[in-house]
Amino acid sequence: MEHIHDMIVIGGGPAGYTAALYAARAGLDVALIEKMSAGGQMAVTDTIDNYSGFDEGIPGYELGMKMQAGAERFGAVTKYGEVVSAELEGKVKNIKTSSGELHSRTVVIATGANPRELGIDREEEYVGRGVHYCAHCDGRFYRNKVVAVVGGGNSALEDALYLARLAKKVYLIHRRDSFRASKIYVDALGKSTNIEFLANSSVSELIADERVTGIRLADGRELEVNGLFVSIGRKPASELFRGQLELDAGGYIVADESTRTNIAGVYAIGDVRTKPLRQVVTAVGDGAVAVHFAEEYLAQCD
Repeated sequence: MEHIHDMIVIGGGPAGYTAALYAARAGLDVALIEKMSAGGQMAVTDTIDNYSGFDEGIPGYELGMKMQAGAERFGAVTKYGEVVSAELEGKVKNIKTSSGELHSRTVVIATGANPRELGIDREEEYVGRGVHYCAHCDGRFYRNKVVAVVGGGNSALEDALYLARLAKKVYLIHRRDSFRASKIYVDALGKSTNIEFLANSSVSELIADERVTGIRLADGRELEVNGLFVSIGRKPASELFRGQLELDAGGYIVADESTRTNIAGVYAIGDVRTKPLRQVVTAVGDGAVAVHFAEEYLAQCD
C-alpha cells in the first residue's frame, strides 16, 4: 500500500515550516513540499528586524533555514518539487508533484502571495538594490533618504506614511488623480509634511548603476530617489486550488482565524489566506493554529 501521511504542508515559508514543526513535535507524520528553498518571500528580505527574539535582526534567508532545521529536528521531512495538481476532497488527499505523488489525511496550504510588479525593464535585476515590495521590511535602510512609493490603495498610503517617519522625503506616485484608500489614510496623508503626491503619473524606467539612483516617469520627468517601493497589490499563489477551495475576489483562500477552508481536513495559512495583516509573525501564528485544528480533525476521523 502507498504511504499515507498524517499531514502534507505545501510551501516552505514561515507559515509552512511552523506548521511542520508543530505537527512533527506532536508526533504526526508530516511532509513539507517546497519548490525552491526555505523561507519563501522572507528569504529575499535582507534583514528582518520585526520578528521577536532577534535583537539585532536576522537575514531572511538565515531565518528560513533555522525554521527548516527546527521542523526537521522533530522529524518533519522536506520534499523538493512543484505541486502540479491536488485532489483535496475525501479522507485521503492526493498531491501530485514534479517529483512524485504523495497522499495525506490533511493538507496545509502555505503557498504565500507574490507582490505585483510594475513590469518595467530591469525591475527584477534591482530587487534589494533599490527596488522593494515591503516598506516595513526594508524601510529602515532609507532613513533620512529620498524614496518613492507607487500605488493608490490602503497598502500604498500606509507604506508612504510609514516611510515618511524614516525618510527625508517620500514621493507617492499614482496613475489616477484620486485614491482607492480609506479616508483615514487619505486624511493622514494630507497632514504629512514630507510626502509629495504625484497624481496621474507612472514609473516608466529605473535610473541605476550599482543601485537605483532615480526613476523616470511616463511624462519624461526624472526624480532622484534612493529607493522605490512598489505597493500595487499582491498575487496569492492559489490558482492551483481554484474550483475546489473557496477564493475571495482577490484570489485569496477563504479561511478564518481557525485556518479551516471549505473542505474538511484542508487548511490555509500565511499570506495565501484572507487576513488583515501579512507579516512573518502572523504567518507563524497561522501555522500553529492550523495544526491545532488538524489534530482535532484527525482525532475525530480515528
